[in-house]
Amino acid sequence: MLYPLYVWKDKDSAYGARFPDLPGVFTAADELNDLPAMAQEAAETMYEGEAHIPEASSIEKWRDMADYAGGFWMLVNIDRSKINTKPVRLNISLPENLLRDIDAFAKSHQLTRSGFLAQAALKAMAQ
Repeated sequence: MLYPLYVWKDKDSAYGARFPDLPGVFTAADELNDLPAMAQEAAETMYEGEAHIPEASSIEKWRDMADYAGGFWMLVNIDRSKINTKPVRLNISLPENLLRDIDAFAKSHQLTRSGFLAQAALKAMAQ
């Protein structure tokens, strides 16, 4: 998901950056090209174990605010699937033979049923 990232650079310092949509997520990098990776890492750290990650807004929502004067904006793709959020219990129904096959496959790959289903869902959505 593309999030607006506000970037600034003071003389003799690294680039600083923050996400208005992700309160508390700040990052820095010596090279501008390194900011997207550093931003992903900062978002993962800040929201690890949280149940909700705020949605992205547009740059237009923020650009005229005084807090964001003197810098510039970037759109940064934050891969929300890499953020380990709080697990949620759910109840689903599957054919018995499919569930048996899932459990056997998961066990043979040292996974839990939930871990396997989560990986399968992420893989399917990435295609």
